[in-house]
Parts: sequence; structure tokens; C-alpha cells
Amino acid sequence: MNRRSAPPIVLTFAASDPSGGAGLQADLMTISSIGCHPLSVVTALTVQDTVGVGSVLAVAANCVEDQARRLLEDMQVAAFKIGLLGSGENIAVIAGIVADYPDIPLVVDPVLASGRGDELADEEMIAGLRQRLMPLTTILTPNSLEARRLAQGDDGDDRQRTLADCAQRLLDFGCGHVLLTGTHDDTERVVNSLYCRRIGWLRSDPWDRLPGSYHGSGCTLASAIAAYLALGLAVEQAVRVAQEYTWQSLAAGFRPGKGQFIPDRFFRTRAGDGVADG
Repeated sequence: MNRRSAPPIVLTFAASDPSGGAGLQADLMTISSIGCHPLSVVTALTVQDTVGVGSVLAVAANCVEDQARRLLEDMQVAAFKIGLLGSGENIAVIAGIVADYPDIPLVVDPVLASGRGDELADEEMIAGLRQRLMPLTTILTPNSLEARRLAQGDDGDDRQRTLADCAQRLLDFGCGHVLLTGTHDDTERVVNSLYCRRIGWLRSDPWDRLPGSYHGSGCTLASAIAAYLALGLAVEQAVRVAQEYTWQSLAAGFRPGKGQFIPDRFFRTRAGDGVADG
């Protein structure tokens, strides 16, 4: 029997979300639904539901490193995706790991707080993101709140900046690209803007704003970008199709509990279309 070759592999570093709305579970579903094979490194365990986060327990940094190194010695990865990392020690370890693979694209979703506003990153972790991970990042995907917080820098400079200025400052920290998402802005449509370190602003994409709020929309978008990069798309094209995939997932979303809606990452399968290719 002839066996098929392996699909492109995406390795995600993220915290487990027992609700299945965000975090590691969201990454695995998104990556799989787009046609890649997901590998996972657990960075933290969370107690949460669709309403909010109760607690976060970081996995020990040596365990995080052992998980990743074991996988990378066994399989060839086509893209990395990073979400909630749990501790400054984990950020340092993961930065060391991805630095050993400079040719593999790295998508970073800087998870600083839950949708309800629960704090998920302290100042040590934010400094680690700026100093250790951003110089290695192919594309960073902050919302406007995250962009403003990250753009403050660790030099005490907390002046008010436009979002374009924030994006430029994040590029100055070393990111190759920044996709600044407009989900938290008070606008009729959601406008996501892509910036590049070499050029600056590249494009802005408007999307109809859907009613309600969603648990895991940022995880879905970042994981989709990573999956499409693993499939061989260039950054700008991967960003475009990942946005379309994410919007469709949100539009098909469901509300299984008492809190936010959850994106339906398998909307195409449920519609009878099967798994679409890149």
C-alpha cells in the first residue's frame, strides 16, 4: 500500500484551554482544518471557560524545552506559532529554540489578557517578548490594546501613540511584519492593517463586524497564518486568506456556554465542502 507523504507540520507553543475556545485547542483545530499537521508544546495549564480565566499554571521551562526539542529532533517543521507562554522563563527557553531554526517562519500572537480583561502577562513577560522573541518574529498579530501596551517599550516611554506609530515601534523591535487587528476599535467595520519592516504600511483589509464577542479569534487568526505559511504562501497572501478563514469561522460561530461565542474552525466540513486547500 502506498502511503501519502506527510502534510506540512506546524508546531504551536501555547497554553491549554479546557473550553476548546482558545489556546492550544484552538490552534490544533485551526491548523488541522486548513490541511496541516499540528504539533503542540504545552506552556501552561489554565482554568477557564467561555466567560473568563480563573487561573494559569505555567509549565516548568525545562519541560517546555524537552517537549519541543524531542519533537524537532523527530520531525521537520514548516512553521512555528506562539501564543500564551506562561512565564518569562518559558519565553527565554522558546526564544532559544526558535533561534536555532532561523529559516522557519514564526507567527507570534502576543496574548496579554483574556477577552474579559484577565491579565495573562506580567512586565517580565512583556519585556521578554520585546527583547527575545520579536527580533525572531516573521509576523506579530496584536490587537490594538496589545499593540499599545507592547509599544510602550521597557524604557519608561509611555507617551500616547497612534496605532500606526505603535506598529512601527513593534517593527523597530525586530518583527518582520505586524498585522494590527481592529477587533477592539470602535469602528463600524473591523480593519486589519499589515505593516512590513522594509516598507511600512502594506495594506488594510476591512471586514464586516459580527455581533457578539468571540473566545479565541486571535488564536484562530495567528494559527491560520502559520498554517498557510507552512503550505508555502508568502506572508501577504497568507495574511489575506487567513483573515478570510477567520472571518468565516467567526460567522459560523456558536455559543455553547454562558460567555463568548466560539469560532467554528470546521465550518467548511460541516457545510459539506471538506477541508479546503491553501
